[in-house]
Amino acid sequence: MTESEGLLFDDNLPANHRSGYVALVGKPNVGKSTLLNAWLGFKLAPVSPKPQTTRARLLGILTRPDAQLIFVDTPGIHLPRTKLGEYMVHAATQAIPDADVLVFLVDATEPPTRADEEIARLIEQQAAGAVILALNKIDQISPERHPAIRSAYEALGSFEQVAEISALDGTGCDALLELVLTRVPLGPRYYPEDQVSDLHERYLAEELIREQLLLLLEQEVPHALAVIVDDFDESNEKRLRISATIYADKESHKGIIIGKGGAMLKRIATQARAALTTFFERPVKLELWVKVRPHWRQNPHALREFGYGMTEKDE
Repeated sequence: MTESEGLLFDDNLPANHRSGYVALVGKPNVGKSTLLNAWLGFKLAPVSPKPQTTRARLLGILTRPDAQLIFVDTPGIHLPRTKLGEYMVHAATQAIPDADVLVFLVDATEPPTRADEEIARLIEQQAAGAVILALNKIDQISPERHPAIRSAYEALGSFEQVAEISALDGTGCDALLELVLTRVPLGPRYYPEDQVSDLHERYLAEELIREQLLLLLEQEVPHALAVIVDDFDESNEKRLRISATIYADKESHKGIIIGKGGAMLKRIATQARAALTTFFERPVKLELWVKVRPHWRQNPHALREFGYGMTEKDE
């Protein structure tokens, strides 16, 4: 195998080998990360019932003998109320023109909202590749409501194909994947066969810890938190040691995270340790600390420090 201009070429690839970027876009909490995990066959993206779980673009790489698909999981497009929200929407919309195939994922349990209409408008204006409409949670709507719901979403724009899936139980996901594959151009591999993401292990650890904050804490609290891994020690082959700091937006949130007698922080650490152990496939010693960084979601300097900042050009 030789490397040229950032592409990985393999003489053993079939002549009809396909490769390209597939962006998953939609409003918050429609199942983009769940679909990504289903396609990859393991949990890469954090998932929770709360909206805006995904904060940054996340690449998941699926390599098969006949194709390499680079999935781009994006934050839900919404009306931002903070600088962090502005970054999230920017990260999502930036993926639209760059994708070879774009999957517009919607929640089929409800009619299109103004957010869906706005996203469809952005797609129409900016998409350069094929656009597939995917109706998710199709298993949760009654046969009586199905035709009207589907027609309402189809009316949002011009789509090459319309698919119906349940990302949670896998219904229709394989069929949608094969549909995506037919729209991806012919090409070589961009990444080595065994690479599953472009993200560093530290970032993946931060996301797994933050996922537990979303699952265990209520209301606004988890959305106002950031997680930074301070130490990622792999020197012991038998055990991974991770030390991380949870940054709260308000002093009052710190007490909620720690809990009475430290009970909540212990619970967070226990569940996060289990998730990290599963992902990294070895025991993990986890240390968690809690600090306050007032109003960090509105602070461009803090956002850049935490990995969410836009460049001056983007701003």
